[in-house]
Amino acid sequence: MTRKIIVVTAAYGHDRIRSLGGQAAVLPIIAAAGADGVEIRRELLSPQDIDRLPPLATAIAHHNLLACYSAPEALFTDDGSLNPHLPALLDEAHALNALWLKLSLGHFRKTDELTSLRTLLAESPVPLVIENDQSEHGRLAPMQRFLAAVGVHSLPVRLTFDMGNWIWLGESPEQASRLLAPGVGYVHVKAAEPHHTSWRADVPDRDPRWAALLDSLPGDVPRGIEFPLEGDDLVAVTRHYVRWLREE
Repeated sequence: MTRKIIVVTAAYGHDRIRSLGGQAAVLPIIAAAGADGVEIRRELLSPQDIDRLPPLATAIAHHNLLACYSAPEALFTDDGSLNPHLPALLDEAHALNALWLKLSLGHFRKTDELTSLRTLLAESPVPLVIENDQSEHGRLAPMQRFLAAVGVHSLPVRLTFDMGNWIWLGESPEQASRLLAPGVGYVHVKAAEPHHTSWRADVPDRDPRWAALLDSLPGDVPRGIEFPLEGDDLVAVTRHYVRWLREE
């Protein structure tokens, strides 16, 4: 079965997305590049856009693309409670006909909150994928603990493995792959390079380390392009990396 390649709209840059008129404007680019789907970012939607998700879903389907939905929110709040916005976010993902809703983990500490999570997910057709973000809650230890709890409670939740985010936190992406790979349902593909006093996302085909890391992750899960896609011919640039990720 051919591996699915998803293009994250933010890969084109927030300013470029705005100048083009919004995320719908890059759908023809993503489709022409031969990708299978698009990851819509909630932070790039205006409040008016949130109210117009069904037409966006129609546009995505018109381009024969699958949809994923990412919201810049955590599953758990600072006090360990389940995010009160989760039902609304699941509804938004459903309106978009999304394959999943992607969130970060947040402060996971109350396993009794998983009972409420099971109830919410049972009422929604949209599953969750939880990403290792660049906060302390995205470190390997809390992600491992959450994955173990998901298994114990048989929840329809998998992980988004963001290759580059481990570097931001000073952790080993290779070790993370060894420990988390069985629970991974989506891979955010990006390298990381030093930038001033921190890091920034970079293309992953310049260093064999990243190809080796990809090989260590499940080969049958979708891969999302989150590294910068830049240039005068965005279709050609996107097509190059779509093909690279299918073959790598």
